[in-house]
Amino acid sequence: MSFKFYFIFFFIGFQILIWIFIFIRNRKVNFILPRSSTKIESNFKINFNQNNVKWRNRLISIGLVFLGIASSGPQIGTRVRPIERKGVDLVIAFDTSISMDSEDVSPSRLKKAKFELNQLIKNLKGDRVAIIVFAGSSHLYLPLTSDYEAALLFLEQIDTDMIPTKGTNLSSAFNTALSAFNDDSEKYKVMLIVSDGEDHEGETIELARKASKIGFTINTVGVGSELGSLIPIRNNKNNSISYKRDKNAKLITSILNKGILKEIASAGSGNFFWFANNQDTFKEILMDIDNMEKKTISTHEFSEYEDRYQIFTFFSIVLIMFGIIMPTRKKDIK
Repeated sequence: MSFKFYFIFFFIGFQILIWIFIFIRNRKVNFILPRSSTKIESNFKINFNQNNVKWRNRLISIGLVFLGIASSGPQIGTRVRPIERKGVDLVIAFDTSISMDSEDVSPSRLKKAKFELNQLIKNLKGDRVAIIVFAGSSHLYLPLTSDYEAALLFLEQIDTDMIPTKGTNLSSAFNTALSAFNDDSEKYKVMLIVSDGEDHEGETIELARKASKIGFTINTVGVGSELGSLIPIRNNKNNSISYKRDKNAKLITSILNKGILKEIASAGSGNFFWFANNQDTFKEILMDIDNMEKKTISTHEFSEYEDRYQIFTFFSIVLIMFGIIMPTRKKDIK
């Protein structure tokens, strides 16, 4: 047996102490007319049934105790309720190439992407999520999990220094993402490629087309602006900032390649999204995921107490009503 609100018993105990005090006091004096004259008391005894008056007070008092117990939320017995967790498997392929440090999106492409994905993961409902980081190469950073708190911690640690191999190899990220799905189901699989679209090598579009034929949905997210931005290179030793240059010492401007990202999404039967300034794009992605067909990821039984306040409430009402309607006058004696 358990109770939801144990503090109610403090008031019940206080109430019982008051009744004990009154009971002890009334044993010494007339509990109804303690200061009455002998004539008045005699007249009262003729017209009123003192025994009924006592029982009326007792019934009402006990009824109030039952009412207090009902208010405490008693829970007796347990019931087993099956719970199904439904969702999709979402693999996020996160571009960590140096171009993601560009600041054409505030505060930077990388930080903007992390913020939007943070909001996305917080609002998932039963879906499993995995994270892949990629630049010139890729690796599985976080395996499929339903632990969103862990996913957020891993997401927060992502930066452009994670992978020493420079460049942006979407094909490598794509192959790693496919390996994260470890079941044979042809549905419920979503890949979210988050990048500025600078695919320096690989055959991502063809891979997306093949994956679509076996049931994958490939969504892409472009991070950046069409005007582009210089690529900052920070020197942590002296807190200085320089900008990336090409072989001819000319400054390099990184521009969002929406074209290739749209082609990948089209080939993968998915949608293209855009992380830009002043847009809550994660809501669009979340809506797209919510509209997908879900699979049962896990099933377990949940044991819980059953509320039994109704029993105590019933007895409380019965006792109080009997106390109220109980006659206290004696029957007329002819």
